[in-house]
Amino acid sequence: MSLRVEGVGQIGEGDTVRTLVYKRTHNGDPDAEGRFGIHDCMGQVRGYGYEAVIGVGGIGEEPEGWGIAGKVNWIGIGPHKAEVGKRGPLVTFDHFLQFGVDAPGFLDLAPKLADRMYANNVRLVMNDVSREEQKEIDAMLALAKDAPPSRGNQGEGVAAPGAPQAGTRGPAIRKGGSCRPSPAAKPVKGCSS
Repeated sequence: MSLRVEGVGQIGEGDTVRTLVYKRTHNGDPDAEGRFGIHDCMGQVRGYGYEAVIGVGGIGEEPEGWGIAGKVNWIGIGPHKAEVGKRGPLVTFDHFLQFGVDAPGFLDLAPKLADRMYANNVRLVMNDVSREEQKEIDAMLALAKDAPPSRGNQGEGVAAPGAPQAGTRGPAIRKGGSCRPSPAAKPVKGCSS
């Protein structure tokens, strides 16, 4: 399996695409527009030097309540980062795939990586993956190779967050800079930082 992603390179053919894989506690960031950091979740981690991101649901009470536990929630390839005065940049992608309620199981798609992250309570991985885990990551990235770009992504940075788009949550930044779903959303203790 091999795929070429403009600005990123060849996936699955010798070149390793630096991919951030992280566990999530709730939906809403990225939003339906594909803007990662719209509610400042994952803070400075959004500024790391990755070429792709895979968000997977954790296995605790909060992800269970959101219906994302143990699932591959979203994939973004080819990031475009813009500083917007938050704890980290706002990020859009050349290819953005959000699975919604029909998300595939993380253990089904990446059993070795999922086992490592869940059994050892690993919050995120980026550079320290085994050859087998990298193959699993490449296979997940292939799912998003034909996905459209984040809406508002013109390939030259990121659309300013401004007012929320239809179908997305409104701004939800609390004092202290952490994200939290809007009052209309399900209650959550807070988000990943």
